[in-house]
Amino acid sequence: MTRAVVVTGAAGGIGSALVSALRQDGTPVVAVDVAPVASADGIAVVRGDGGDPEVAGAAVRAAEGLGGLGGWVNVSALFSDVWLDEAGGDAAMAAIDANLRPAVVGCAAAVREFRRSGRGGAIVNVSSHQAARPVRGSLAYATAKAAVEGLTRALAVDGGPDGIRVNAVALGSIRTARSDRHLQELPEPDRVAFGAAIARLQPLGRMGEADEVAAVIRFLLSDAASFLTGAVIPVDGGRAAHGLDPEERER
Repeated sequence: MTRAVVVTGAAGGIGSALVSALRQDGTPVVAVDVAPVASADGIAVVRGDGGDPEVAGAAVRAAEGLGGLGGWVNVSALFSDVWLDEAGGDAAMAAIDANLRPAVVGCAAAVREFRRSGRGGAIVNVSSHQAARPVRGSLAYATAKAAVEGLTRALAVDGGPDGIRVNAVALGSIRTARSDRHLQELPEPDRVAFGAAIARLQPLGRMGEADEVAAVIRFLLSDAASFLTGAVIPVDGGRAAHGLDPEERER
């Protein structure tokens, strides 16, 4: 893609890996995050919350300065444990909103610009395996990601006639600086147990890498995916396909 791609949540983890991958392809990038992002040739930085319409508008204007908007990737996410009976409806809705709003606001800004320019474009939303199979305590995150997948399909239907493609990636456990810090803080027996649990959950036997996620997103943004829209692609090492069962046997 030669037109610019907006990446929200660009400061670390998957967002940072995607920015690097796109720049290796020569794609201009608008990096959006509340945290600092290093600027470089071909990268415009917009500091702020991707769920703020003014920030999203600034990202669109920055993309125009880099040759026009061609893609938008909603990576931003916040993780927080929410027990509905303890938190209450208002607090739960706030936690859902924190994960859902950036995707909705980003999609709105992208679609508006794609239609204005008359050139169409591609959107990729980052979801999670938890949209279909939540873990306990993840109510707000899982609810938001399920909504993101519904948003992806509905917007693909609405935007298709205007040449707008919308897809999502549903991630399993992906290794990032955040996950590395978490594991380093665990006692050795807990780290070993975590590794064994991942090997059991994800048939490929390991956590994914941010670069592997970035590669799939790059494909979805590219002309090679020109007939692909409304899809939710699992990038999870086989986790979604694996039906855990107490009768499962080892070879």
